[in-house]
Amino acid sequence: MQETKPQAVSRATDEELLALGRDVLTIEAEAVVALAGRLDGSFVAATRMILGATGRVIVTGVGKSGHIGRKLAATFASTGTPAYFVHAAEAAHGDLGMITAADVVIALSNSGTTAEVLTIAPLIKRHGARLIAITGNPSSALAKLADVHLDATIEREACPLNLAPTASTTAALALGDALAVALLDARGFGPDDFARSHPGGALGRRLLTRVSDVMRTGERIPRVAESASFAEALLEVTRGGMGMTAIVTPDNHAIGIFTDGDLRRLLGAQTDFRGLAVAEVMHRNPRSIAPDALAAEAAATMERARINQILVVDESGLLVGALNTHDLMDAKVI
Repeated sequence: MQETKPQAVSRATDEELLALGRDVLTIEAEAVVALAGRLDGSFVAATRMILGATGRVIVTGVGKSGHIGRKLAATFASTGTPAYFVHAAEAAHGDLGMITAADVVIALSNSGTTAEVLTIAPLIKRHGARLIAITGNPSSALAKLADVHLDATIEREACPLNLAPTASTTAALALGDALAVALLDARGFGPDDFARSHPGGALGRRLLTRVSDVMRTGERIPRVAESASFAEALLEVTRGGMGMTAIVTPDNHAIGIFTDGDLRRLLGAQTDFRGLAVAEVMHRNPRSIAPDALAAEAAATMERARINQILVVDESGLLVGALNTHDLMDAKVI
């Protein structure tokens, strides 16, 4: 049985480890900043090429560049540019059949000499597809084969040995992200489009959930008439369990709100409640929101106003619902 060789124990001090971590972040940040200064007409040409394509974007690469390529394909696809990743080695063994003349291929290789990518690059061109290369070597074979070359040159890797792909993969990722965002803006891809691409998880809930999906309706809305007594309003606040009651006209128009916070302030003022009408102590013209507004918008409105409840009214001012922070939390909007 082969013995496992014990790992070497680090002799670095805490300060040295922190210094190394900071160096890595600084080197990678500088590599990305340098890209901005070199961005030129090639970036515009690549964007126009993809916008004009009738097919999809196919991203390819191997090794660490392949991992970056997978992420970029996912970013393109989720921001309005249909895309997928094809591993360059698999492409040479049949997956080239996934690429059509209508497609644009983005090939990633820091050296620009990756054998697997260079093997398929001429075949991609022969298929009639357009080729965009992202490399760190503008004089490389891949850069020269490409219809458009995007320069991702770095001064050095963040690895102390200057060997492990670190700053180079960060630069390629940032450049691909810049391309995806430029395409997003050029296509007019908006929040609703983004929501349709992200229906799951917290992001989808925030972008898709409407007030009408989470508001309380019908008998679950605490409400009293404007002629109601203070005592009747308190009973309705208790019954509704929302910490408030709406005050409405006979035809159900919302004209006011009375909350448990209002009650605490009245108690502190030692008000005589005998014979008191709720219309005397309610907040007139209460904050409200439309039922078709995003639930996230309701949450933002409540946060800005520092309130825990909000009424939902239609275009004519009719009370159609109500919600509080607990409703938004239950729906996982906040």
